[in-house]
Amino acid sequence: MFCPKCGSILRPKEKGGKKMLYCSCGFTKVPEAESIEIKEKVQEGKKIEVIENFETDPKIKITCSKCNNKVAYYWTQQTRGADEPETRFFKCTKCNYTWREYS
Repeated sequence: MFCPKCGSILRPKEKGGKKMLYCSCGFTKVPEAESIEIKEKVQEGKKIEVIENFETDPKIKITCSKCNNKVAYYWTQQTRGADEPETRFFKCTKCNYTWREYS
């Protein structure tokens, strides 16, 4: 049910042992039926599968601090505020060591 004044949804509450519907604008209504029933239908969404396949990420020439390999995969991600630059991540193609670089 919706409020006839403002159009918002009416919410149930109990006042003085009586069940009633109320709105944030101040409108209240005592329902005709003895009980107020609230139904909610939740649909399960599709599960998203995350596939980490670094072989599809671009490669860059950079030295790994763990094994001194000269090639790593890289990707960028926004890890701080929207007004801050992206963070660059690197993963060594040889030892799989992962590190980040802030711009």
